[in-house]
Amino acid sequence: MPGPTRWIRALRTRRFDGSRTRRLLERHLTAMLAAALVSVSVLLVSYREVQISAGEMRTRGAPAVQGVAATQLALLRAHQEARHSVDQDIDNVVGAGARYENQLSAAAQGLSRLNDVQIDGDRGRGVLETVNGLLTSYSSSITPGAVKYVSDDRMQREKFAEARTILSRDGTGVVPRLDVLQKHQMERIDHVSSLGTLQRTGWAIAELALLVMALITLSALRVLRRRCGRSLDPWLLTALLATVALAVFPLWATTLTQHRLSTAHTGLVGIEQRARGHHDLAGSQQYVTDESAGVRAHLAARTWQSWTYYGALGGSALIVLLPAVGIGRRLNADYWRAG
Repeated sequence: MPGPTRWIRALRTRRFDGSRTRRLLERHLTAMLAAALVSVSVLLVSYREVQISAGEMRTRGAPAVQGVAATQLALLRAHQEARHSVDQDIDNVVGAGARYENQLSAAAQGLSRLNDVQIDGDRGRGVLETVNGLLTSYSSSITPGAVKYVSDDRMQREKFAEARTILSRDGTGVVPRLDVLQKHQMERIDHVSSLGTLQRTGWAIAELALLVMALITLSALRVLRRRCGRSLDPWLLTALLATVALAVFPLWATTLTQHRLSTAHTGLVGIEQRARGHHDLAGSQQYVTDESAGVRAHLAARTWQSWTYYGALGGSALIVLLPAVGIGRRLNADYWRAG
């Protein structure tokens, strides 16, 4: 009975090949899901971290650095204007102290705003509390010297000396304390505006996992074509396109954001150095104003940043769900057709 024997052997071979194909597809699906879950979780966290850094830089970091620089320059300019009115012998003229008072008022307003945006934590709040107290003492000295004792040279010199000591005394003066605060803030700005080792590692893992995902998807498409008689599975093909998009667009958006952060960081370094120089105070104030506007423009939120994140969320869902649907359909329908 050779006929039935050959038929039974062919049927067994067909079942064996079908079982082998099924196991192969199951291994592909498991590997794809593992690669997808690793890549999307690391990618979303990495991209979100970059956007959080940009938001911190925009809402607190840059205003804090700009605020300290503007406050320092306003205080020094107030003292300069007060001295100028005395040196030019116009301190007894009505309204001669207007520019000094304007600068002192600007410094007080700057300190008030710094309480909300400074990025040095409790240490920064302590510095600002001390500086506010010193500013009150400074005003109590400079105002009588510039306004009250205009006809008493001795008292006027004494008040100006007191004010100068409060303003610039090494280590304990208003300006040196603000220099220390600015130094700590710039250290934070350096950290926020650059990708650290952990962040770079996260992006490397995400991109590598997406590459693995793409290669496994290509392999699964090849298996379906050769063993299941399917030329191109639309579910897996869409998953492959979504994988490529995830590998490209979030990384592109991150590169643009980092470039903007780097440009803003350069501007803030210039502001900090110009304020520390204490030369040409009027010119320095104008420089800080102009450069601050440029920094704000570079850090302004872009609509595509949010859309990229939500697009990445959607793409992440696709590369997890589509392989399960595509391979699952074949497992439950025609994997056994190979042979």
